[in-house]
Amino acid sequence: MDIQRDSMEFDVLIVGGGPAGLGAAIRLKQLAAEKGSELGVCVIEKGSEIGAHTLSGAVMDPRALNELIPDWKAKGAPLETEVTGDEVLFLTATKAYSTPAWAIPPGMKNHGNYIVSLGNVVKWLGQQAEALGVEIYPGFAAAEILYDDAGAVRGVATGNMGVGRDGEPTENFQPGMELLAKYTLFAEGARGHLGRQLTARFALDKDCDPQSYGIGIKELWEVQPSKHRKGLVVHTAGWPLDTDTYGGSFLYHFGDNRVAVGYVVGLAYQNPWLSPYEEFQRYKTHPAIRGTFEGGKRLSYGARAITAGGIMSLPKTVFPGGALIGCDAGYLNASRIKGSHAAIKTGMLAAEAAFEAIGAGRSADELSAYPKAFRASWLFDELWQSRNFKQWMSKGLYTGTIMTGIEQVVLGGKFPWTLHHKHADHECLKPASAFQPIVYPKPDGVLTFDKLSSVFISNTNHEENQPVHLTLKDPGVPVKVNLATYAGPEQRYCPAGVYEFVKDDDGSDRLQINAQNCVHCKTCDIKDPTQNIVWVVPEGGGGPNYPGM
Repeated sequence: MDIQRDSMEFDVLIVGGGPAGLGAAIRLKQLAAEKGSELGVCVIEKGSEIGAHTLSGAVMDPRALNELIPDWKAKGAPLETEVTGDEVLFLTATKAYSTPAWAIPPGMKNHGNYIVSLGNVVKWLGQQAEALGVEIYPGFAAAEILYDDAGAVRGVATGNMGVGRDGEPTENFQPGMELLAKYTLFAEGARGHLGRQLTARFALDKDCDPQSYGIGIKELWEVQPSKHRKGLVVHTAGWPLDTDTYGGSFLYHFGDNRVAVGYVVGLAYQNPWLSPYEEFQRYKTHPAIRGTFEGGKRLSYGARAITAGGIMSLPKTVFPGGALIGCDAGYLNASRIKGSHAAIKTGMLAAEAAFEAIGAGRSADELSAYPKAFRASWLFDELWQSRNFKQWMSKGLYTGTIMTGIEQVVLGGKFPWTLHHKHADHECLKPASAFQPIVYPKPDGVLTFDKLSSVFISNTNHEENQPVHLTLKDPGVPVKVNLATYAGPEQRYCPAGVYEFVKDDDGSDRLQINAQNCVHCKTCDIKDPTQNIVWVVPEGGGGPNYPGM
């Protein structure tokens, strides 16, 4: 259908209102104020409000925030619980072994960091940005990249609203808008759907290792006061995963009797019977863990893929007309389980490059000053020191732990060798016949829960009558390949019960997609063994609403 769209023009357009996008927006307006110049900056966010889709552990390193807003304390930033202690536990099925303080790698020590709700931090950053004159539009989903005649990015089009399941306009139809800019910064988070398109179009990943991801599944609990140890940070490795599968847990005590607990599983796992969600539920039953939650109340739930490949998987981050920032590029430091400081810092660096370019009368070219500034920054040094973490961990728990300990504790991050990994996560799955099915315990509804009750407390909602945003390149592949060879892994890697194989009346199998449940984690887009599932953005405002997460 031929659609007439309204258009708006800005100096800089930012796609995504997370730490990277807002960090960039704030820095642009600060620079404009310093120079006494006018600069139009717009942030669009697909969530219903700023922070709605923000999900992280989260222990936050304030280093980048100190640079961006030095007086953040006076301005009321919600970084309130300073870390008071670190514990690293290795779990067997029945026991927990504590790592001595001297053996904990420096990156895992959190002195000077804060346990936060990153959603609340992002809301606060949004307020700071608006106070500086940034235009912020939540509920606007960037659906399409717009290019000029020379092939440079000139902006994005937001998704049409009120399109029915059949793809035809309904009585509520509203066309999307064209948002145009001299430079567009993409800050969509891990596996951003436009970031993925840009990477393919400009071959941004041709000179780097394949990106590697984890899925992080998280719950927020209110625990009994007697069990709350404010400021304590606990990480675990080992059980319930086997030693060949990369993953581990986090457990953070903060605020008023709040505990954030979650589990991360590397998406390079081989066994298609594995369910990261069920592994997380099982983890909470460990004798050393369950006591924290007994007598408590689960408040909310969420899940999100995490870019974990590190600096060796970092693509080229600039192209004509724009740049990738934050987790859309993959700057997260997996060895520290931290990405928000990297997101803010890269947002600032891209903002400085864009401001300088616009000041010089440029537009729609490559912001080469941004990757150059990154290479000269403390963030580059931090990521370079931990460059082998994911590669070692992929060799199994024991080898990975010992070698990371040697590199980080013994050698202090100074070592001459660099490891590479060769495979994308979706290439690692092996046929179901090579493994025994995993029988997971039934949820008890007290400590462990099923997916649907979890999705319910993620406040996930989508307008029902809209095209399914979990698209299939070939609708026959899920049954012919995924079910036949891999026993339908999408039923298990999805943390929200989106995918189900059901029987038709004639006894044949079919994949049912419950798009209403989708929490926008992107795991299916990453792990589908045939790369047949492509996640595209639904109507703006749909998806989870994470309160206090």
